[in-house]
Amino acid sequence: MAPPPSANLPLGERILALAQTLQFAWFSGYQPDLVNNDKNEHYHISIEEETANSFRGRHLVLILCIVRYLLSYVTFNYYSGWARFTYRLSFLSAALTYGIVVYKTWRARQKVGAKYPGGVIGILSDENVQYLVLALVWLLAPQYPLALLPYGIYSVFHVATYTRSNVIPTIQPNKAPASAPAAGAKPQANPLAEAIGSFVKSYYDASMSVVSALEILLWGRIFLSALLFQSRSWLLLGLYTAFLRARFSQSTHVQNSFNALELRVDSLVGAQGTPPAARSVWEGIKGATRQFYVLTDVSKYINGSNVPKKTS
Repeated sequence: MAPPPSANLPLGERILALAQTLQFAWFSGYQPDLVNNDKNEHYHISIEEETANSFRGRHLVLILCIVRYLLSYVTFNYYSGWARFTYRLSFLSAALTYGIVVYKTWRARQKVGAKYPGGVIGILSDENVQYLVLALVWLLAPQYPLALLPYGIYSVFHVATYTRSNVIPTIQPNKAPASAPAAGAKPQANPLAEAIGSFVKSYYDASMSVVSALEILLWGRIFLSALLFQSRSWLLLGLYTAFLRARFSQSTHVQNSFNALELRVDSLVGAQGTPPAARSVWEGIKGATRQFYVLTDVSKYINGSNVPKKTS
């Protein structure tokens, strides 16, 4: 990641220097000319890797659009012009975010002559590709407000990390101790940056668990739409099922959420007074789900190579 501008520069020059960087442009939503940006290449979006490689998507635009759409939603104006515009722009911003990362990944692999293991299946096993495809699906599909929330939660942490790493050090650089510093002593940390860092460290895992629960809940919402034969719901159910299956293989948070759901339903159907038919149906659902998991295990189709995982 490119370091913040020198603390010796005046504030105006530091802000200008930051605003001219590619990562700030994508962070704020302005798209510059993509020329000679090879140093920003990286492979997977995550909090740690974005801090290390500093390639930001249009996360701020995405958050603002989601907030604006939610205002329309809570006032029951979710089909107004502004609501439709901000809903679509949210997923357009998400698609651009993941699309740029996928493109940079492809360029990096091309330069070293590397290929995705497993061909097309290997490409689709990349989580950035999965979220790119899903963002394009939501962009074209009927409105599902719940689909905005996972992208919004990811963006909150990306924006927080960028603010802590770049924006705050630019506006208020770390101060050296008033007395003569000892050899190797670190400058005094900014309290706000420390608070943001503590927030990310404390709530990141819990928030990813919330994301996984929302993704499972969203599958249920789409399934209900399919039962009611709403527009394009069956096609959307198939696509989203494939996405959630891939997430289950790559995210321990999704696995834990499914395990918690299974235990919860087991407890409910195992209670006294539950009709035997309900238990039988639930056991049938679990059996069919496990069989679906085995049949759709893509790892056996990509020469036994391990698919890269991330915890987000």
